[in-house]
This record gives sequence, C-alpha cells and structure tokens, in this order.
Amino acid sequence: MNRTSVQSSHLSSVGYDFDRHILEIEFRGGEVYQYFGVPEWEYNGLMAASSHGQYLDRQIKKGPYRYVQVG
Repeated sequence: MNRTSVQSSHLSSVGYDFDRHILEIEFRGGEVYQYFGVPEWEYNGLMAASSHGQYLDRQIKKGPYRYVQVG
C-alpha cells in the first residue's frame, strides 16, 4: 500500500486502500498498523486534521475498527 508522509510528532506516514477500506499507519518508531473497515470520510478527516496523532487517538483507536500490527 502506498503511504503519504505526514507532518506529525507521532506518525510518519498514512495510507488508505479505497477498495478494501483499510487505513495503514506508520509510526515514527517504525511500527506499521492496519485498521479495517475505516470509511473514506474517516481517512479524509485524519488527513485534514491539524493534529494527525490526536485525530488517530480520538477517532480511529477509540472507534470500532479492528487492527493488526503488520510491521
């Protein structure tokens, strides 16, 4: 999955699979997580947020999305 670099103290890059609704997050430490069933509007909200890390914590991590560490 292609990821886009983001300006964040916690996140390094963000990717999204529009067909499968998978959000992929690479953290500054190198860990990569995939979140499943994430709607496109949620991805757009994350990318537009003034703080990507805060949005991830509030909306994605505390949301109903199943996730796995892939790297």
